[in-house]
Amino acid sequence: MGNLCGKESKDNFEGQGRTLASAPAPKTKATIPSSVTINAASTPKRTVGGPPRTLGDANIENDPKAAAAAAAEARNNRSSSGDLQKKLDAQKRQTNTQTLQQAANENRKAREADQATETRNYN
Repeated sequence: MGNLCGKESKDNFEGQGRTLASAPAPKTKATIPSSVTINAASTPKRTVGGPPRTLGDANIENDPKAAAAAAAEARNNRSSSGDLQKKLDAQKRQTNTQTLQQAANENRKAREADQATETRNYN
């Protein structure tokens, strides 16, 4: 089955063919930018150094886990003075019973509003 609404695909084998020998020759050298000079004396000598470490010794400055933990602590300890932040802080300080009481009060107010609407719309 074919695609009913699609376009006809181009056939890669249409037109004139060519033999393997007629393909263009591949480049043998890579081009070097003119800004680069080829001089063994001008290339800086690379050195590997630093204090020796023992196997398993974790480098605290470069440890990704320690960096992520420090960033999370910094975000957690940062305080903002916005209204939403104050409301969020108040919610965090609530105990479980206070949270349940607040939810019960909201449900009661919603029921009272529904009852008032029903009374007002009584025919």
